[in-house]
Amino acid sequence: MWARNDIMHVAEKLFVEGAYTLSNVLTTNKKCPFCNYDRSNKTVVEHVEDLMKRVEANDPASMFMLANSYQHGLNGLQQDHAKAMELYARSANLGNSMAHNNLAGVYNEGGDLKKAKFHLEAVAMAGHEVARYNLACIEVKSGDMERAVKHWTIAASAGENGAMEFLRMLFEKGHVNSTIINSTLAAYNNSCIEMRSEARDAYIRDKLNNPFT
Repeated sequence: MWARNDIMHVAEKLFVEGAYTLSNVLTTNKKCPFCNYDRSNKTVVEHVEDLMKRVEANDPASMFMLANSYQHGLNGLQQDHAKAMELYARSANLGNSMAHNNLAGVYNEGGDLKKAKFHLEAVAMAGHEVARYNLACIEVKSGDMERAVKHWTIAASAGENGAMEFLRMLFEKGHVNSTIINSTLAAYNNSCIEMRSEARDAYIRDKLNNPFT
């Protein structure tokens, strides 16, 4: 299963999954603890206008967020695949790992595994665990389970939950030995502890309890 970027804004992630409708006004009273972007008291229209201004200033993170909106038809924008790909490509060329990952996802869905693998390899080696996880999925499609397990092991050790779950499943089926699963689980737990913070925990709890605020 292809993994999406988990570090995109929680509000936009919920929007993609259907928790929001276009009639909702997305506002928040604090900065996002994941990227420090301030959406305080801004409507959807104001948010998009801000993104477009930042895109004009050549900001790769804003290019990615606007591309995501065009790809899925979010934030009042009509779905525009070509515009999304253009913005993802610009963002990726400026070094945005999430843009590389999403480009790879589009190419994967279209059956172009060569281009998908190119974009994933561009960022997986730099430590992007979601891209590493997805690179393992490409290797499975290509028939190389051994390389897939290596990629999932690296991703899980960096704290990627989906990779850890796949390794557990493979262990239960006898495809991964206990030495690998135990060492990877220990590294996974350590990574999860290191990534936690009071601000992130509080933000996630708030969104779970009040998804429309």
